[in-house]
Amino acid sequence: MYSNELKQRRRILLICVLSCLVAIASVLVAKLLLLGIALFTNLFYFQTFSVAESNPADNTLGAWAVVVPVIGGLIVGAMARFGSASIRGHGIPEAMENILQKESRIPRRITFLKPLSSAIAIGSGGPFGAEGPIIATGGALGSWLGQIVPVSAYERKIILASGAAAGMTAIFGTPLSAVLLAIELLLFEYRPKSFVPVALATAVAATLRSAFMHTEAFFTMPPIQAPDMTGLLTYLAFGAVMGLLAVVVTKSIYWVEDHFEKIPVHWMWWPALGGLAVGIIGLIEPRSLGVGYGNISLSLAGSLTVGAAASIFVWKFLAWAIALGSGTSGGTLAPLLTLGAAFGFIIGTLLARFAPELHTDVNTMALIGMAALFAGSSRALLASVLFALEGTKQPVGLVPLLGCCCIAYLISTVIMKNSIMTEKIARRGLKVPHEYYGGSHS
Repeated sequence: MYSNELKQRRRILLICVLSCLVAIASVLVAKLLLLGIALFTNLFYFQTFSVAESNPADNTLGAWAVVVPVIGGLIVGAMARFGSASIRGHGIPEAMENILQKESRIPRRITFLKPLSSAIAIGSGGPFGAEGPIIATGGALGSWLGQIVPVSAYERKIILASGAAAGMTAIFGTPLSAVLLAIELLLFEYRPKSFVPVALATAVAATLRSAFMHTEAFFTMPPIQAPDMTGLLTYLAFGAVMGLLAVVVTKSIYWVEDHFEKIPVHWMWWPALGGLAVGIIGLIEPRSLGVGYGNISLSLAGSLTVGAAASIFVWKFLAWAIALGSGTSGGTLAPLLTLGAAFGFIIGTLLARFAPELHTDVNTMALIGMAALFAGSSRALLASVLFALEGTKQPVGLVPLLGCCCIAYLISTVIMKNSIMTEKIARRGLKVPHEYYGGSHS
């Protein structure tokens, strides 16, 4: 009996080694994805062959800019039709489906098609972030390695989650929240046997990331102050508002998707139709185009006007809902963060102006709005809290973040059965775990 236990412990060492190898590959792919997004942005909007960072909002194409997302949608639609339909969507639900139904086996071609299609979609103005695609690609890398090396389905799941968490760490530099995201959305359990390899993978990814990217906070904002009792109670009430907003956002995304299903043309053409809407919206509000990480930092720093924040919120939401509903390749995290931060900034500014006795801070409202919308929409509660802390390096925000995200989570679970991550696979008849556990595996 002891020899079997010792053998199992040695087996964990093997899984840890494989997870670290996947982490190394995930960091390299993340860097390539970011370079690919920059390359296609420059090609589509500035007609230059360069991987220097650029913002599609700065283009000088005029009305011709409407065509760019359409071209990107046509390319992505063709890649999905003739390459793999699995590249459609934001990646995490598809990874969850492979874990729950296919023993964590992801087709190897996804490793190449997902980042390439996402780079094209985002580079042509798609209102997505790079994190969803790289999480999906990291998971595909883990699954690929887990199919080459003889491992069990359970061990393959751990390697897949390690690749996904390493991919998120490579983009944002948030290893602890990446571990929690893997636990809450992919592993559905909290045991050292499963999360230690994931934690090691994120540590490797964070270390390698420092060689390619800056090590400062991903989102810059001024230091926030610890709230008093009045301010904290206001933040908690704001959590209920963000829970309701999470329900509205999630249901809107799938409402748009349902209406695309009714369009009497093959789904291959839907991303181009969605691209047309994105292009038109981009003429109205250019800041809705592309990843928009800068918009999040502006909201967190309090550097916007209420009108500008409202414009970003409305038009980014419409562009993202239509583009994601059309089935193109993109992510959900960056848009949710953008919407939550902008909404929090708006409410925080109005409260500071008209109800100063509530002792709220604009920067804190933007921070907890960003995290709470993600918590209520994805149900990744602890990952949302830790992501906001790691992504901004604002430890003083812990208490309002934790309270606000918990209330947003509770409001969302009471009103809405499935999250933005699980609704899609629940519609396909899969039973989705709604909480992780610490039980034993057979």
